[in-house]
Amino acid sequence: MRRTVAVALALAVALPAQALAGKKPKEKKKAADDAAVAVTFAPDQRESVRVYFVEKHGRGKCPPGLAKKNNGCLPPGQAKKRYAVGRPLPPGIVVQPLPPEVSVRIGGAPAGYQYGMVDGDVVKLVVGTMLVVDAINGLIE
Repeated sequence: MRRTVAVALALAVALPAQALAGKKPKEKKKAADDAAVAVTFAPDQRESVRVYFVEKHGRGKCPPGLAKKNNGCLPPGQAKKRYAVGRPLPPGIVVQPLPPEVSVRIGGAPAGYQYGMVDGDVVKLVVGTMLVVDAINGLIE
């Protein structure tokens, strides 16, 4: 009798409370689940892209009236972006490929994403849905 009580007591202490409540114990994450994908551009990627466009296109070539608007030196009719971060690209917008040197500087896009140029900005898109995840704005003046 003592042995039965001792075994029952040991099992009651050893079993997790979740099992007694009828809940399934949580499974441990696999190593593949731990790999995170950076959704936004990293600061060093942003800086690499900006440096490239400054070297290639220069700064200060914008007329004073457009320069103070801080919109990438676009005229008022073109200043409105045709895309929004967090939304899919509207139909009919063509995504231009990145210049090869920019692609080398920032590296390849993570699986399921692609980089491109839209309205003079570098954008990160979800493949298939064309959802704009992040953008580096106002690069070409």
